[in-house]
Amino acid sequence: MTFSPSSRRTPRAEVLAAVAACVTVVLWASAFVSIRSAGAAYSPGALALGRMLAGFVTLGAICLVRREGLPPRSAWRGIAVSGVLWFGVYMVVLNWGEQQVDAGTAALLVNVGPILIALLGTRLLGDPMPPRLLAGMAVSFAGAVTVGLSMSGGGGTSVLGVALCLLAAASWAAGVVAQKPALGRASALQATTFGCLAGAVTCLPFAGQLVGDVADAPLSATLNMIYLGVFPTALAFTTWAYALARTTASRMGATTYAVPALVVLMSWLALGEVPGLLTLAGGGLCLAGVAVSRSRARARVAGSVAAERVSEPRPRTEKADEPS
Repeated sequence: MTFSPSSRRTPRAEVLAAVAACVTVVLWASAFVSIRSAGAAYSPGALALGRMLAGFVTLGAICLVRREGLPPRSAWRGIAVSGVLWFGVYMVVLNWGEQQVDAGTAALLVNVGPILIALLGTRLLGDPMPPRLLAGMAVSFAGAVTVGLSMSGGGGTSVLGVALCLLAAASWAAGVVAQKPALGRASALQATTFGCLAGAVTCLPFAGQLVGDVADAPLSATLNMIYLGVFPTALAFTTWAYALARTTASRMGATTYAVPALVVLMSWLALGEVPGLLTLAGGGLCLAGVAVSRSRARARVAGSVAAERVSEPRPRTEKADEPS
């Protein structure tokens, strides 16, 4: 079965989906700064498990207040697969990979993800692949390469680290494609809450490490782990699911190319890492590519709304209703 966003999308719904995507991108970018801090005190598996537990507790409380209930059984498979691959495997291998390679190389390798999402979305979900989307992805990927090369000076690169980052990208892509059909049956909050639960269960083998790390870690590292669970996970993954339910997986994947540009800015502001001209140029390319990849969607929506207005039947006058 092919899943595609409805063409009868109101401008207000499009604006809300765009805002949700922006919230996701900003919070995911902030996660890189927090992971750098927390990763010094927590092992990759323990950090992933602590993040998932914090996220699930937050989302579970919201579900109870909203009386959200369980997702439909038809959505369980997609939520479970997405939870294991994206909320579980991706989190662990990315944390591990960033301990093996420098930040620039890791960012470059993980940014293969949106391309994999586009390919899988076209093959498995029937997502369209318009020329403007392809052009935008090419521009953004060039920007990601530029950012990665500009930030990778002096860092060590291992075969294991490269393999882990590529595995993270593949897990992310497969998780997104698995989640998309489930969002046609379950709400964004349900999909994120129970995906987070599946991720936490996947990470349970690291429970012993988490207990030991919590006992030894400084408070700042533990607070960073909780932040990762509440904001970049609970909030950002929910806004992602909300936006993904209203557009294609390919277009949402292209949107995440804005993350490297925002990471550069946040590292500059929070860590005092002044970016070079090449890094700034790469960040600008990332943002330009995202703008290109999403521009056609806005044009199509405007055209469909105009067509709906033209096709609306005109109200009959009272004089026409009178018998002759």
